[in-house]
Amino acid sequence: MKSPLFRWLSCSLCALSALWITVPAAAQTPAYPARMVKIVNNFPAGGPSDILARTMAEALQSALKQTFIVDNKAGAGGNVGVDMVAKSPADGYTVLFGIDTAFTVNPHIYKSLPFKPTDLKPVMVMASSGLLVGSFPGTQIKTLKELVAAGKAKTLNFSSGGNGSPGHLAVEIFTDAANIKIQHVPYKGNNPAVTAILSGEVDAGVLATPGMLPHVKAGKINALAVTSRQRSRLTPDVPTVAELGLKGLELEVLYVAMVPAATPDAVVNTLQKAMAEAFQRPDIQARLANLDLFYEGLTGSAAQQRIGDLSSRYARIAKATGMQPE
Repeated sequence: MKSPLFRWLSCSLCALSALWITVPAAAQTPAYPARMVKIVNNFPAGGPSDILARTMAEALQSALKQTFIVDNKAGAGGNVGVDMVAKSPADGYTVLFGIDTAFTVNPHIYKSLPFKPTDLKPVMVMASSGLLVGSFPGTQIKTLKELVAAGKAKTLNFSSGGNGSPGHLAVEIFTDAANIKIQHVPYKGNNPAVTAILSGEVDAGVLATPGMLPHVKAGKINALAVTSRQRSRLTPDVPTVAELGLKGLELEVLYVAMVPAATPDAVVNTLQKAMAEAFQRPDIQARLANLDLFYEGLTGSAAQQRIGDLSSRYARIAKATGMQPE
């Protein structure tokens, strides 16, 4: 019969052996992030979503003590960048920072997508913004009412930042809600779309406010209205479409952070916490204001519902107008 001392020694050795096995295993799964994180922005550099992505990359790098870089992967209305993230490992080291249209518009206008919207899940709906309705002064269109009247009399040319972009969607919303005739002219990004209005290459556009603001102040673009629920902090004298009696023209862009759907909750929670804290910083709040963005901070089911509600609305508009990516 084994002595109590022998049994004690045996148990102790087993415990030490288990500890020896488990410690290296734990060491193989370091806390996130343990290396560089790539933020994919699915639109060209220089636009609001790109600037926000770079702002948050700096903040996350400071908070989480790892390198965060931004990689612009534009094309196909944002689908190229989304597909890249959807097919990346679900480990939090490739994160999409973009806008909602790849999930709310593109599924309804592209015959096929290289990804399913459910391949990704939201980390956060970070912010929202309206767009500015602007016209080329040579058209003599100075109010939204005059724009609608002109669009009923003849076909107007509207620029956008690309097929499937917020400006493209705005064209279809205007066509549907105001019953006017618009020819959509896509460009490669918000900046060339603004340039097209400046030159008179197109009659008007519905584009991100910051890109048009300097030209509005210089009198080179007429600001007619904003599409958000509230007036822009950058153009407080410009009324909303609802104030002008055209609530059906309201359009807000959501700025979202997404990861592959199988990404662990612990990783998502780490990103959410760091992002929420960053958005409370006065310098980042000021930068949001300069981009005409309003903080949302929606996560989990609230974020999914906000995106889903927009998708349902845009599905109807795409069907009613025959909106196409090309």
